[in-house]
Amino acid sequence: MASLKIKYRHSSIEGKAGTLFYQVIHKRIARQISSGYKIYPDEWDISNSQIIIPTGIEENRYRYLVSLEKYIKEDTLRLKDIMIKFDNFGYNYTADEVIEYYSTFPKNEYFICFSENLIGQLKQIGKIRTAETYTTTLNSFRRFMHSRKKGSDIPFDKIDSSLMMEYEQYLKFHDICPNSSSYYMRNLRAIYNRAVEKELVIQRYPFKYVYTGIDKTVKRAVSAKIIRQIRDLDLSHTPSLEYARDLFMFSFYTRGMSFVDMAYLKKSNLQNGFLSYCRKKTNQRLLIKWEKPMQEIIDKYDTSNTPYLLPIIKNILKDNTGQYKNAIRLMNTKLKTIGMLIGLPIPLTTYVARHAWASIARSKNVQISTISEAMGHDSESTTRIYLASLDTSIVDEANSLIIQTL
Repeated sequence: MASLKIKYRHSSIEGKAGTLFYQVIHKRIARQISSGYKIYPDEWDISNSQIIIPTGIEENRYRYLVSLEKYIKEDTLRLKDIMIKFDNFGYNYTADEVIEYYSTFPKNEYFICFSENLIGQLKQIGKIRTAETYTTTLNSFRRFMHSRKKGSDIPFDKIDSSLMMEYEQYLKFHDICPNSSSYYMRNLRAIYNRAVEKELVIQRYPFKYVYTGIDKTVKRAVSAKIIRQIRDLDLSHTPSLEYARDLFMFSFYTRGMSFVDMAYLKKSNLQNGFLSYCRKKTNQRLLIKWEKPMQEIIDKYDTSNTPYLLPIIKNILKDNTGQYKNAIRLMNTKLKTIGMLIGLPIPLTTYVARHAWASIARSKNVQISTISEAMGHDSESTTRIYLASLDTSIVDEANSLIIQTL
């Protein structure tokens, strides 16, 4: 393997700052590349190849030298990465090729470029949801990079813990909640780890100092009284509000079914008095006893021209994903209007139905395992374990009990 040294070259003019350069030695051949950094002789420790920060220097000079320490570390790590990569590939390289590779730095080894290519590949193999998740995260990271005014992309060797901590502070400054910040960090980490797998970068764990957990969210549940108010509102004069209310109630009746799962429900999912579907998020198969209020909502809307149970995806010839996204945006807008009509202190959204179902179930002394503690577990994996082990008849009894409460 090649070796790397940091050298100091004195200025030919006495009293002037000298220049730092990197020396790559491989197979007894040494090549040099200038760092572009200039320091004075008393600021460099020749024996230990490191910067000395003299005591009593002015603040600007102090900051400059501290910055140089960071830049030198980044440069040397980048050069070492290249040499390790060449060694791992079994490539019979020269010192000149290390320098050339360092100078040109292939574009596909830049983070945002790599991420965009990865998103394209995910779309090609049908992993649309993952591609959308990464796209949302990448857009946030792009805005952060733009705010730094240091270029639109960044090489992988610059993705370090300091940058991620800076990004976390950026998110906090823009009032992004901890769970959303963690969501972005986990997605960026997943992209970064893919690059590690492809040996584009050495794993340095840049996310070790930022939050990647899941906080308990602020409760968005409402009482059975509020659910009854929503159900009994006379919205016949405003069909768009009535439609949003009906879909909200359908979600509640089906144990807080997510909007995306509702959108893709097909008539074939309803057989022999039971609604069977597979959750998009977890790929888990769920079975729900069909109740009268569910049928009343279905009967209100004409879906004869589509295979879908609900009128969310209305045109099978158009993009389904686009129709679903437009529908949920419109529905949440209408639900907020409904919430204001009844004086609700929290924004009414599709997710409130899920919270409300769990909260009301608990108030009726339904066992925690029966409702899977959907809104109280520290991790979704624990929730899924509970859901997977439930006797569906118990769940159906619980659902009937909750509907009868209204």
